[in-house]
Amino acid sequence: MRPPAGGIAVANAPCSYGAFEMTVRVDPNVPDPVALLEAVAEAGYSGIDLGPLGYLGTSAELPGRLAEQGLSLAGGYFEVAFSDPDTERDALLRLDALLDVFDACEAARDGVPPPRPTIADAGSSARAAHPGVAQQERGLGWDERDWERFAATLDRLSDRCRERGYEPTFHPHTATYVEAPWEIERMLELTDVGVTLDTGHLLLGGGDPLAAVGEWDGRINHLHLKDARLGVIRQIVADSAPVEEIWRRRAFCRLGTGDVALEPVLERLRAGGYRGWLVVEQDILPDPADPHGPARDQRLNREYLRAHGL
Repeated sequence: MRPPAGGIAVANAPCSYGAFEMTVRVDPNVPDPVALLEAVAEAGYSGIDLGPLGYLGTSAELPGRLAEQGLSLAGGYFEVAFSDPDTERDALLRLDALLDVFDACEAARDGVPPPRPTIADAGSSARAAHPGVAQQERGLGWDERDWERFAATLDRLSDRCRERGYEPTFHPHTATYVEAPWEIERMLELTDVGVTLDTGHLLLGGGDPLAAVGEWDGRINHLHLKDARLGVIRQIVADSAPVEEIWRRRAFCRLGTGDVALEPVLERLRAGGYRGWLVVEQDILPDPADPHGPARDQRLNREYLRAHGL
């Protein structure tokens, strides 16, 4: 399903089926990648996020798999250990490998936006132990030297993306050093990189997704649409529970069944002229007791968006 060029294209992500960095090559119940692509296409999505590099296929395999299902590549999540002063050389090498996959899949793009290199901080064990807490406890965050190193490294990674023809986006992510609203504001001050609005992660970090659409005006260049249960999130924060509990307690849910103000967010984005990918994400862990649940939920998520004009 091809949206008009220059419009909003709707994609899904492997994490909606239980395939992400925590589970791929770890959990035997992670779905087969070809079956996942088939499910995404059958549900009516135009694209797919890459997931962990290599999961959906090699550079030689993936273009054919996408073309067979009529899918385009929406983006690729790229984690960087910004706290490590020696990270840049390795990060640039890995970024080139990601962009090589983008290049290989370029032929599968037909009237949809180009994929976004989706850069995020890797966080730390300290942040992973306390997701959603930094908004109240700023001592968990970086000092000024850390922020300067982060900005310089992100600038160089962004330059590499642009040199190769791709405009990057930065993804504020739970359990990382760019999670809380004050941390996101600092990132926006220090860099010129666009930002991914992830409605679920922002809610978990203590932010308001609807307010962010206005406050980040002109900087949002990628969208991860999640719904989330605020009561579950608040309990995770109150318990100082580790990041794994977000998935174990199923904090993220089907669109329209949680507490994110999705309809006003979508209305405000469209009114503001947002153009690009909308990637549905319903992060879950694989559940062998309900192997067909993810495909069912993602069909319902696509129906929800169709009912709202997307």
